Amino acid sequence: MFSFFANPARFMALSRWLAPVLGAVAAVTLLIGIVLGVTAPGDYQQHQTVKIMFVHVPAAWMGLFCYACLAGASFFGLVFRHSLADAAAKSAAPLGAGFTALALVTGSLWGRPMWGTWWAWGDARLTSEFILFVVYLGYMALHLAIDDEQRAARAAAILAMVGVVNLPIVHFSVEWWNSLHQGQSVMAKGGPRMPAAYLTPLLLMTLGYTTLFGSLWLVRIRAEVWRRRALTLTRAQTEA
Repeated sequence: MFSFFANPARFMALSRWLAPVLGAVAAVTLLIGIVLGVTAPGDYQQHQTVKIMFVHVPAAWMGLFCYACLAGASFFGLVFRHSLADAAAKSAAPLGAGFTALALVTGSLWGRPMWGTWWAWGDARLTSEFILFVVYLGYMALHLAIDDEQRAARAAAILAMVGVVNLPIVHFSVEWWNSLHQGQSVMAKGGPRMPAAYLTPLLLMTLGYTTLFGSLWLVRIRAEVWRRRALTLTRAQTEA
């Protein structure tokens, strides 16, 4: 299966129609999720601030998911030396960094009225999420710092594999250490611990974020493939 999708011609043919389809699904689900989120009732403790959850929680999930995609593509690129896998990893980094930044910003906006502070370095979830953002930035900076694309891809892939260690720390930090964050509410034992008025828009926003990432990721990979083809053609013409 990997060899099928790793073929550049097959990927370009598949992504040509899949990217807009995912984009359309993202637009519909995000629109419905936003409407349901805005009209959801206020919480008896958090009041209207609870609605930040509909933006913050999916963004935090996507920060982890995007990095998992980046690391997986980096692994295949490093082991099999496949240029399409390298392009996929490189294309995922800015998207993952964007979602992680959104999670950090909205988390601070929520934390100020709820915790009385914009930031708490002592909280493991906050600190590990910030480290995830820094790793994203480091990955992109390393790609830009090395002129040779193959060397840059290998070095960045190694950094991406090392950064995987942080993913379980972000996810399980609430369980492993004392945290200002609450425990699992959606994937808790015994089922979700929130009413449908909150759960439905939260899941819709998560689906919208995921399909939006899928659409943008495919578009970015396609652009990277075209850029590399143009660069190869330019070099061939120059050498001729």
